[in-house]
Amino acid sequence: MTKDLDQVWKALSDPTRREILDLLRDGPRQTTEIVDDFPHLSRFGVMKHLDVLREAGLVNTRSEGRRRINSLNVAPIRQILERWISKYEAYWTNTLLRVKETAESEATPKKRSRTKRA
Repeated sequence: MTKDLDQVWKALSDPTRREILDLLRDGPRQTTEIVDDFPHLSRFGVMKHLDVLREAGLVNTRSEGRRRINSLNVAPIRQILERWISKYEAYWTNTLLRVKETAESEATPKKRSRTKRA
């Protein structure tokens, strides 16, 4: 599982690959549509990024005649969520609550007790 997640982390480390995943979040797309969304890259460059995403299991590709349809596979992202993010969620929630409580207590003016002098 760790080796599989290493490929996922590698795939997610590149901003272009994350942009491709963002495109696929809206639904499946043909490879040519993805290439068109990255005019600053060659077709070959986009295909290399798609290969990395496929190897990591983040993208599934099926052929329909001459067309290749790419779709998002969220299962590896879910594994990262379960393995890494959710385990630290409680820690950060508690830490943020303590920060909030401290900030609120320091922001609240302290009431001075007034005693009458005779």
